[in-house]
Amino acid sequence: MTDIPLPDADEVAAEDADPVPFTVAVLTEETLKPVDVQKIVGLHEGEPATYRLLVPADTQHNVLVSVLNHLSLFDMREALEAMAPVDRDKAAVDAQTALAASLAEFEAAGAVATGEVTADDPMPALEDEVERLDAAEVVVVTEPHAVEDTFHRDWASKARERLGVPVLHMYAGDWRLG
Repeated sequence: MTDIPLPDADEVAAEDADPVPFTVAVLTEETLKPVDVQKIVGLHEGEPATYRLLVPADTQHNVLVSVLNHLSLFDMREALEAMAPVDRDKAAVDAQTALAASLAEFEAAGAVATGEVTADDPMPALEDEVERLDAAEVVVVTEPHAVEDTFHRDWASKARERLGVPVLHMYAGDWRLG
């Protein structure tokens, strides 16, 4: 007769236990669309992920870089608008609105998400949140930025340099990766 090894109690308990949730930090410069949330949540389908959204209040921006980005994409109207001074109050309200709408999209997708509005430079807040929450990965969602993306000065590149966790850069409303 052959002895069949039986699993010990710890192995059985580990298999029966619910998987431990992990956190994904999401940095976005605008309201996430349903397709964006579907992509993000789809990365962790069947896994117990929670999401922490960070939306910067873009009250300062480099005018030259913004104009060049828009011109490179042939967005002439946006290039002209980028030269206008930033209304700080409107930028803060826009960020809060983007956060609320994005959180609603995660809720509609059945995902657990929390978030906050950050300062202009979101990297310190992102670093703090990744450390505080022991985030497993970071997803950065932006529009294409020709200058920053080309010279690796975009948020995703900075996060890869600083954080030590996987970082995925996705373009908003699109299936392309940055």
